Order: sequence, then structure tokens, then C-alpha cells
Amino acid sequence: MAKRKEDAPPAGSPAWMATFSDLMNLLLCFFVLLFSMSSVEESKLAELVATMNDSFSVFDGGATSIGEGILVSNGISQLTQLDNYMHQTGVSADSPSDKQELQKNEGQGSTADMKEAIEADQLKENEELAEKIEEALNEAAMADQIEVSFTSQYVQLSMKGALLFDPGSASLRAEAKTVLDRAALILERYARGTIEIEGHTDNIPQYGAKYANNEELSSARAMSVFFYLTENSALNPVDLKHAGMGDRLPIADNSTAEGRSKNRRVEIKIYNPSI
Repeated sequence: MAKRKEDAPPAGSPAWMATFSDLMNLLLCFFVLLFSMSSVEESKLAELVATMNDSFSVFDGGATSIGEGILVSNGISQLTQLDNYMHQTGVSADSPSDKQELQKNEGQGSTADMKEAIEADQLKENEELAEKIEEALNEAAMADQIEVSFTSQYVQLSMKGALLFDPGSASLRAEAKTVLDRAALILERYARGTIEIEGHTDNIPQYGAKYANNEELSSARAMSVFFYLTENSALNPVDLKHAGMGDRLPIADNSTAEGRSKNRRVEIKIYNPSI
């Protein structure tokens, strides 16, 4: 009887080695995870906690910071504190959301302060310019014909309508040209920004007159001054604007003759060049 041939050993590694390899892989992953947790940066962890709190409101405690050394760079000996920390930590005073809100408020405050400082500088510049113009008008004995005022935006020269125009008319009177010539010299000398010419009327309607209403009359008067200045001065027309305001911006009571006389006027505004 022939001898039975023995079975050959299975190819490859023994079965127990596969199980052992899986165990080693799990241990490696476990230690890598521990290492990564032990080397996490404090700022990153604080950002994570604050973000989760803002998004899900999962932290109800009142702690304000992580503290030196807790859960950071202390390895697995600190893992037992993780649960307590996650439940006790509230929104940090230095959390990103609080920092953004603080920066926003500071930004708004600084912007408002900067705007206020700029307006104060412009007001001072315009005050100095108004004083120079008043001195020039006093030297020319025309202070009673041109009134000077100022704001942080402009210096204003105001002339009575009766000095420049006949009632219901937009044609310049002969006497008006002397006044406008003096105004032109002042504008040539001191104006560095935009110059706006505004016509104003009282509230008496225009019946049967050349102009249908006060809007048209005030616009025509502003244009008459505009054309006179562009044709009889060295001012650049590009810097000049004109507008008719009608009776929309009264400076006195229209129920009296004196008030209506004050409201019929032409204003020339010299804007601050920084605007």
C-alpha cells in the first residue's frame, strides 16, 4: 500500500499574524491621537470652544479662559479633565466673536472721532476765510451789501435780491454789476473748491409774469449771476454751479414785507476744497 503524501503547509503568514497586525495598527492610531491632543495649541482650542458655544449654546458655565497648562501640552494625564472643562467653560472674554464686536465698536468710535476732527478743522478754516472776506468787504465799503456767514462745509456770500434784480425780473440791474465785480475778486482770490450760486425767492406766486412760478424765477436769477461771473472774471466755469431754490428755504417770515425782502436773495457758497 502506497504511503499517503502529507498535506503541504498553507501559503502566506499564519492567521494569528493578521490579527496581531490589526492590533498594532489600532495601537499606532491610538498613540497618534493622544499625541495630537497633547500638542494642541491653546488658542486653537479656545477658538473651537467659543465657536461651538456661539453656534450650539452647549456650554453653560462661567469660566472665562482656559488657563495656563490645562489640557495643553500635558499629554494624556489631562484627558480626565476634558469632560469637566467642556461643560464648565463659557464664552471667553477673548473669544473671536467678542473680539470682532469690540473691534467693530472701536472702529465705529474711531471713525466718528475722525469725522468730528475733520469737521472741526474745516470749520476753523472756513472761519478764518470768512474773516478775511469780511476784512476785504470792509476795505471796499461793501459790508452792508454782502453778508458773510460760514459752516464747516462752506463760506457763504449773501446778496439781497432787490439789490440785484427788479421785482419779477432776472435781468441784472446796473448797480448789481459793481457788487458782483467785488464778489468776483473775492472768489478769484479765496475760492479753491466748488462755487455754488443759489437763487431764492419769497412765497408770493408769479401771476401773469414772465416766469410761471418761483422755481423758474429763482433759477433764472442764479443763471444770470452765473453767466455774469463766467464772462467778467477769471473764474473757471467748471468750478461754478447754479441752482434755483424757489421759496423752499426761507430765512425769514414770509408773512411780513421785511421777511419776504430777506428771502429774496442770491447766495454764493465757497465750498471747502477738502470736501
